[in-house]
Amino acid sequence: MALLAACVLAHAHKPSDSYLGLKVEAGRVHGQWDIALRDLEFAVGLDANGDGEITWGELSARHANIASYALARLQVAAGDAGCPLRATDHLVDQHSDGAYAVIRFEAACPGQPEKITLGYSLFFDLDPTHRGLARIEIGGGTQTAVFSPERRVQHFDMAAPSVWRQIAAYAREGVWHIWIGYDHILFLLSLLLPSVWVREADAWRPAPRFGPAFWEVFRVVTAFTIAHSITLSIAALEIVTLPSRLVESVIAASVLLAALNNPFPLVSARRWAIAFSFGLVHGFGFASVLSDLGLPRGALVSSLFGFNLGVELGQLAIVSAFLPIAYALRNTWFYARIVFAGGSIVIALLAAIWLTERALNITILA
Repeated sequence: MALLAACVLAHAHKPSDSYLGLKVEAGRVHGQWDIALRDLEFAVGLDANGDGEITWGELSARHANIASYALARLQVAAGDAGCPLRATDHLVDQHSDGAYAVIRFEAACPGQPEKITLGYSLFFDLDPTHRGLARIEIGGGTQTAVFSPERRVQHFDMAAPSVWRQIAAYAREGVWHIWIGYDHILFLLSLLLPSVWVREADAWRPAPRFGPAFWEVFRVVTAFTIAHSITLSIAALEIVTLPSRLVESVIAASVLLAALNNPFPLVSARRWAIAFSFGLVHGFGFASVLSDLGLPRGALVSSLFGFNLGVELGQLAIVSAFLPIAYALRNTWFYARIVFAGGSIVIALLAAIWLTERALNITILA
């Protein structure tokens, strides 16, 4: 119920992210930082005439302010010595969720340090859910990191990271992105809500034993896992790619249909087949996150494995928390009316809003 309450406040677009790329070589740092215009508008103000549209003229007039604001919130240090940052160019680029300002910058670092330290604090004072997705080319390899209010400062060795460190780093990001992927979570919960019941004589009845409920959850989760693992892999490796808007719209539709199938069941048996079918689409959604984070070409398999492992661990944590509570409450009026019926309707309404926003490219939930 707490998750549903939080999701009501979420909108159809992904949470606030910025994309930071650094290349460290021969004592110099070259960087590019993509920051969403919607976030910069809130922080420094870009829409000079207040018409709701940010033009290139309005953006270029604020280039100095944007660079000053952003670079003051990024610190690069080589060993114990700081590396002052200097903006060199300003561009604009399109990501799946809108337009981004692009700041290119460079810095000179003294000596030949064994470790580079990054300090990141962009937007944390305004939005604690903001994340900085960093990709650092250093020491002949590529390292990645996600900066958050809890992980503002991180260190990167000049030596290439081990395979296990690469897997662990991407597993961490997989866990985080399943936990902030409200649409994926709500799709899974929609399939899990009736798992502690059985369908008899056109009515839902509490499962008499825990065993059948457990194996129903096992089948649903396994089917969902296999399906999105397949498409996550082929999309991340660029074997098959689909338009982001189409993928996100179908994901919203899958949440809507799965939620409505609970109070108005069209499919009450073999729900694992539903999980597998729509799980294929959800895998493309996970792949878009992974492509934004970046897959190092020298460690494709280990990074992909780590991210997928993290997604599964995050998913397992949700299921482990849900199933015992749902089973304990399955005979109660609270579960039948509030959690099952009420929760399904709330999920369906939220998914309908997401579908409208994504299909028509409009904003309903601010």
